[in-house]
Amino acid sequence: MHYEHRISHRKRKRKQGFRARMRRHAGRKLISRKRRRGRRVNVKPKM
Repeated sequence: MHYEHRISHRKRKRKQGFRARMRRHAGRKLISRKRRRGRRVNVKPKM
């Protein structure tokens, strides 16, 4: 049986992950927009 859109986790994270978002200006704007709306963004706090 064949499933379409079976993208690997690694590819998905590299394209849509936090680090990929922070790489671009539009991605950083998107993250800050989500934070403003009150959505949790997966970021580990610095110790």
